[in-house]
Amino acid sequence: MPDVIARLDDVSLYYGDRVILKNCSLDVVEGAITCIIGLSGAGKSTILRLLDGLRKPDVGHVYIRDIDICHISETHLNDVRRTISLSFQFAALLDSLTVGDNVALPLREHTHLSDSEIQKIVVDALDSVGLAHTYDSMPSELSGGMLKRAGFARAIVTRPELILYDEPTTGLDPIVTHLITDTIVRLRQKLNGTAVVISHDLQSIYMMADYVAMLFEGAIIAYGTVDEIKRSPNPIVQQFIQGSEVGPIPI
Repeated sequence: MPDVIARLDDVSLYYGDRVILKNCSLDVVEGAITCIIGLSGAGKSTILRLLDGLRKPDVGHVYIRDIDICHISETHLNDVRRTISLSFQFAALLDSLTVGDNVALPLREHTHLSDSEIQKIVVDALDSVGLAHTYDSMPSELSGGMLKRAGFARAIVTRPELILYDEPTTGLDPIVTHLITDTIVRLRQKLNGTAVVISHDLQSIYMMADYVAMLFEGAIIAYGTVDEIKRSPNPIVQQFIQGSEVGPIPI
């Protein structure tokens, strides 16, 4: 069996009376790209926040390696978080800082490296996403796709073991979507790391995913390789991936 770097174990989470996740379990295989699909508002991004320790479940456990991050001190949790990076949907760069300074932020906050050492690492991270030439640029000078990739550079600058991507291709044209997808694959290879990707773009998912998990009504109802998901006998999965109005998913 492949090694598991992160796991949701029978997790339930509520926002008031609203059920977000219910008895949800998921294994994240080390060294693989796992894509989570599902309807809008199904709770996919909430899974990322659980894995990063930004939320705690009402019921169940979240493990990073063998550490249950639901029941550790904040200090210990911060240590675990340093092995994880969350790439935000809209890059979340600070407008007042250059691209290079934005990417350098995690190193300046969490390391004692010199300025010259930080600059070298930042340039390498930007080069990894094809943006070495933007080091001194301001975020306002970058296109949407470039902003996404700059966000990726900031996510990888600490060489995390696990990167969480929240809707990385939302709002991008097909050409840039292909570029972003290829970048995620190349970064996984460069870091020899693991990625979890939330996305609605099925073609992008089919290109990058080692494993696909479908979230529906608070639980993972299907999990497997791309081919296994495409051949799934579950009518909910088939309706979703075919984009059909006919099926058990209420429209």
